Amino acid sequence: MNQGRTVFAQLIEYASHKEVQRCVQKYPSKRRPRRFSYWDQFLAMSFAQLTYRESLRDIEACLGAVPDKLYHMGLRASVSRATLADANERRDWRIYAEFAQTLVVEARRLYVDEPLGLEGLDEREPTVYALDATTIDLCLSVFPWARFRKTKGGVKMHTLLDLRGSIPVFIRVTDTKFGDVRILDVLVPEPGSISLFDRAYIDFARLHRLTEARAIFVTRAKKNLKWRRLYSHPVDRSTGLICDQTIVLTRNESHEAYPAKLRRVRYRDPKTGKKLTFLTNDFTLPALTVAHLYRLR
Repeated sequence: MNQGRTVFAQLIEYASHKEVQRCVQKYPSKRRPRRFSYWDQFLAMSFAQLTYRESLRDIEACLGAVPDKLYHMGLRASVSRATLADANERRDWRIYAEFAQTLVVEARRLYVDEPLGLEGLDEREPTVYALDATTIDLCLSVFPWARFRKTKGGVKMHTLLDLRGSIPVFIRVTDTKFGDVRILDVLVPEPGSISLFDRAYIDFARLHRLTEARAIFVTRAKKNLKWRRLYSHPVDRSTGLICDQTIVLTRNESHEAYPAKLRRVRYRDPKTGKKLTFLTNDFTLPALTVAHLYRLR
């Protein structure tokens, strides 16, 4: 029940003040904050994120416009841009990184029973992840260390998203020269989970490690893929499915890296008419589910 509380206060109820204090104690600082606590900093930055504030001045102006409501939001100190800038610069980022992991665990618990609406999938209740990377443009004069091109700066953010609730469970920021597929060396495969990613992540040695760990992947096949059909399985062509095949790779390097069988599902998108070819190491899901799984990413 609302009971007169602000929406922000209701959202922050899921964040534990004691957990922030535990993280602060784990990464102690020589300088203890006098007025603007770590909790106040978290609330101010959370408010900025949720309300799309664009600068420290914007945060200060917005919170300063409703001083009588700051207490009900949980803030015990006034927020100035100088104080907030100093806190963001000097305080240990690991405090909030670890606290974020506790929030991820809590959020995933809330969405664990959310259905994905795909045949043959919800009965198994696997965790379904989407893996992708994006380049964030930066001003080269402000961030000279993030040189991307001669006149451009940027960093690359790799994100693993739990599709039940669209919750980011892993984020890694690298330089733009870091290849997308290399992030598979960092991630620990989760047995029984399903990972969805595009063709940029196709490296058969790395994919074989996922198979050995009993983790499922679904990806798009490259056009130059060399393969041989072992079996063809019946499909209902009225659903858009073209074929469902069990294959092996025939190119020497690919076969050495991935000697096991693969499943090849070809599908025509009814909206665009485009033909899509998927590769997966799962042989139990319905072929149509494999095609629709990829669309979730």
